[in-house]
Amino acid sequence: MMPTYRDNQINVVNHLAYRGREPQRGDVVAIRFAGPRMLLMKRVVGLPGETVAFDSGKLLINGIPVDEPYVKFSCRWNRASEKIGEDEYFVVGDNRVMNMEDHEFGRATRDRIMGKVLL
Repeated sequence: MMPTYRDNQINVVNHLAYRGREPQRGDVVAIRFAGPRMLLMKRVVGLPGETVAFDSGKLLINGIPVDEPYVKFSCRWNRASEKIGEDEYFVVGDNRVMNMEDHEFGRATRDRIMGKVLL
């Protein structure tokens, strides 16, 4: 998630943030990866029912380019359009300089989203 978040930085996860509302585009969330203590920190870019694609590094939601001011370094990612399920969110990190193959991203079901990461 660099440069937004740094390695070895302590982050707080608000586990109550989504009790009364659903995650929104742009939220940084903690996702249960494996077991109760292994969490990934990713940004929500796609919401349930939307289509997500990358074209020359530009995020497209339902075919429309989305401004992402938190992405500081451009990338050249290309990924075909993919429809997100009704109980899924598309998540990706802010460090898009990495090769797409070396990056953990994709769909996360709502039950795996543990809370909102606070700065």
